[in-house]
Amino acid sequence: MTELDALRTTLEAEHAAVYVYGLIGSRTSQAGEPDLYTAVRAAYEAHRDQRDALIGEIAAQGGDPVAAAPAYTAPVGLDTSEGRFAAALALEQACAATYAALVGASTGAQRAAAVMLLNQAAVRELSFRGTPEIFPGTDQYADR
Repeated sequence: MTELDALRTTLEAEHAAVYVYGLIGSRTSQAGEPDLYTAVRAAYEAHRDQRDALIGEIAAQGGDPVAAAPAYTAPVGLDTSEGRFAAALALEQACAATYAALVGASTGAQRAAAVMLLNQAAVRELSFRGTPEIFPGTDQYADR
């Protein structure tokens, strides 16, 4: 996989994350679930900003940024607080796996940026009741 391919794959994951966090946020009460609401909002904004940055990076490298799909499959369980926490955690774990692949496919400044994304995803996982991992984004080395 080339670096540009990995950037496109990461952009696809960001499109999905923005969509799914929108779904989770629409079912989260700021008054009833302030911690979850704050974490979801922060994650939504981070993924939206990252999506926009990736579009610019791919275009700067002469590539065509992939467009968002018309819709994405909604996670199950969004009707309960536990389900929303679980969906957000699963989403961050999926993004972490994508970032880990980007780390492996990139070099130099792009690799450093990918490592930062991976770290940020690992921290967001903690907001959604995840546990710290030695190697986030790499299931084969996960300690869960």
